[in-house]
Amino acid sequence: MKLGRAALAAALLFLVTIPGMAFPDRPIRLIVGFAPGGSADVVARAIQPIVEKRLGQSLIIENKAGAGGMIAVDAVAKAPPDGHMIALAGAAAMSVGAGPGEKMPYDPMRDLAPVTMLAEIPFVLIAPASSEANSVRDAVAMAKAKPLSIGHGGNGTVMHLTAQLFNQMAGVTTTLVPYRGSTPVANDVLAGHVPLGISDITSAIALIRAGQIKALGVSTARRTVSLPDVATFSEGGLPGYQSIGWFGIIAAAGTPLEIVAKLNEAIAFALQDQSVKDRLVAVGVEPAPTSPEKFSAFVRSEIAKWSDVVAKAGPKAN
Repeated sequence: MKLGRAALAAALLFLVTIPGMAFPDRPIRLIVGFAPGGSADVVARAIQPIVEKRLGQSLIIENKAGAGGMIAVDAVAKAPPDGHMIALAGAAAMSVGAGPGEKMPYDPMRDLAPVTMLAEIPFVLIAPASSEANSVRDAVAMAKAKPLSIGHGGNGTVMHLTAQLFNQMAGVTTTLVPYRGSTPVANDVLAGHVPLGISDITSAIALIRAGQIKALGVSTARRTVSLPDVATFSEGGLPGYQSIGWFGIIAAAGTPLEIVAKLNEAIAFALQDQSVKDRLVAVGVEPAPTSPEKFSAFVRSEIAKWSDVVAKAGPKAN
């Protein structure tokens, strides 16, 4: 009996000293690579209270905007691999970078540990309410008939490459006009300063619902919950077209698998909460939790896809 108790005590001591078994033992810092109030920040703050309750520790949100989210991701890539600093990463910071010919300060497949996909943010092709175009097919016809410009959220962003993909798949050459984010794109389309724009749904949805601008098509493979009556690019004559903005959670490479699994479970649990779902869908964001393995495979596929688009566009692409 004494030997049995000694063996049990040794086993328990072994378990509590395994890295990650006591995780989290202090507050977790979630670095958000975007400004407060944006769609990424909305997602982070929507899941925050549920994740805190699930893990039994505070989740401290820190906004470190800049370089398309790469500042936040780079901070985590250099952090201790213990799960106490994680980042909310976007598509640009993980699969696009700062633009053609520029390199990320980290390797997203080598220096980071994927935890889970968080959410998808569809893009939408928009036009002024007075535009003669009512669909993606109409926009393609216009671009073939006369010089046309498309506003997008900034060089090197996924919105930029979404517009490039439109040009490539439609066989047109439009002038791509960079803005500092989606909201200025939607505002200039509203004012008629640019005939077409690629915006995330979050920035344009209020104007679309009010009838102040037109939604010609959504960039996802299927219609979105937020704008169910708007056809996809594929339905509009560009079969196979797909482009999404997305957010995910990443940790430093080398973070123990049991810590990654614990973070994954807590975040997935939060995203399944109906109040969280309702809050996100209301602003055009669709919850999309995954396993770490599926998130890793998705990031790899995104890197390959956008690298191909950049290569086809060439170094002087606008």
